Amino acid sequence: MAPPKGKGKADAKATALKAAKLVKKGSMKKKVIKKRYSVVFHRPKTLTKARTPAYPRKSAPTQPKLDHFQILKFPLTTESAMKKIEDNNTLVFVVDARSNKKQIKDAVKKMYDIACKKVNTMIRPDGQKKAYVRLTADYDALDVANKIGII
Repeated sequence: MAPPKGKGKADAKATALKAAKLVKKGSMKKKVIKKRYSVVFHRPKTLTKARTPAYPRKSAPTQPKLDHFQILKFPLTTESAMKKIEDNNTLVFVVDARSNKKQIKDAVKKMYDIACKKVNTMIRPDGQKKAYVRLTADYDALDVANKIGII
């Protein structure tokens, strides 16, 4: 855009005088550099906003891989398992190899409505996991076995 006509020289002279006055006064000093007392540069902490995604990254929440039907595969009915039922108040199950003792305990409680005292597990040579579920004194393993249909 062109400067307005008529007052160009006078305006320019006034601007120059103003600048000269400021230079004499000392407003155009050299910028003072901030002193750094450490040789390591630490990036300043800036504003961090919470994430607000436009869409969910998963369409549906993942279902648990092992439910109580998947944890307990089947009860064992071998002679040694029957001896455990009679003598030790213990039920023997073949369970999923990925399940842990707590999951086995919860699955037995949920499926058969019985309380477990403790659970011992072992991996059989064929790769399956076997669980020895010891019942509390309130429950009789023989009665539970009859209810399940082992005996």
